[in-house]
Amino acid sequence: MKKKMKKNLRLVFRLFWIFIIGSIVGFIYENILVLFQKGHFELRQGLLYGPLIPVYGAGAVIYELIVPKMESSLEVFLKSMFLGGVTEYICSYLQEVLFGTISWDYHWVTINFNGRTSLLHMFYWGMAGVAFYHIVHPWFDKIITGEITQRAITITSILAVFIVCDVFISWSASFRQKERVLEMPAKTSWDCFLDTYYPDERIDRIYTNKIVTIDRCM
Repeated sequence: MKKKMKKNLRLVFRLFWIFIIGSIVGFIYENILVLFQKGHFELRQGLLYGPLIPVYGAGAVIYELIVPKMESSLEVFLKSMFLGGVTEYICSYLQEVLFGTISWDYHWVTINFNGRTSLLHMFYWGMAGVAFYHIVHPWFDKIITGEITQRAITITSILAVFIVCDVFISWSASFRQKERVLEMPAKTSWDCFLDTYYPDERIDRIYTNKIVTIDRCM
């Protein structure tokens, strides 16, 4: 039983840090990409606090759970392409349903799926899966060896609490903004707190690529 608990702890530890690294890499990639596209810096961020874009972290976790079990680069590419596209589509759909906004729109791509993902971007997900298979997964095998120290557990726990709080406040503020767009008055002290400390101006300054689609999803 103790051995199984250690194995589960190692898995959770590994998946958490893969999520964090994937989210940070996604943040760096998105900000570099928009810099080249627009010629100036424009913030791309998935949460209110921290350099994180969770959709990339979620994709990295899915890679870790599925990709290492595959037997060839072609299989990795095809399945990563499909899974990445599905993840991107679901994240876009949930964002629109919950908050009345989207953060990307691929209608401009020749072959797209409701603008939420496209064949081109699925190709990128496939290539990322191959890179993960040959580089990232072996790298994690090398750095996560032996017993997980108490210091590592403490740091991970503190960061995990921060991420949970970040997700909660980010989602709450975005949902409350949706209510303000719908002209719904504050009903609770929490609503008043969000209206005071997370007004539209502050949220829009952080989520610069957000597109409001409330009329479309009602």
